[in-house]
Amino acid sequence: MLRFFLLVFFLTAMTSGQPGPGFLYTRTRGRCTPQYWSSRGDKWPKMVPHKSTVSNVFGSRAFERYRVDLTLVEAAAGEGVGESVFGRLVKESTAALINSYARKGYPFAAWEVKTLLIQALVSESAAAAQADKFLEANENCG
Repeated sequence: MLRFFLLVFFLTAMTSGQPGPGFLYTRTRGRCTPQYWSSRGDKWPKMVPHKSTVSNVFGSRAFERYRVDLTLVEAAAGEGVGESVFGRLVKESTAALINSYARKGYPFAAWEVKTLLIQALVSESAAAAQADKFLEANENCG
């Protein structure tokens, strides 16, 4: 009886179009997220080496908000940026910048990512709104 139940369960899961149990499920998304880039699961584009600092890549306004020695890989991992909206902003912006170079069809160009991060540093509400836009683009690409 148990074997019959398991057989019916697996056949239903495989034909329903929904992901099945965890061991059968393969993840197709997530190749553009900050977590993905911080794990260095893929080669970083030469335009943004992972050892570059946030202030060197994003400019002097970023230097005023974040640690001077904060690297892009640390920012993508969320290390040293805190839980504030500005921490979320730099985390998602870092992934967005990498994606702009590494993923064809990504909705933001590199110059746009840099400009939008700088513009969003003016207030917490602007930072939160921009972080959400980058989050959506990062989760839906690739």
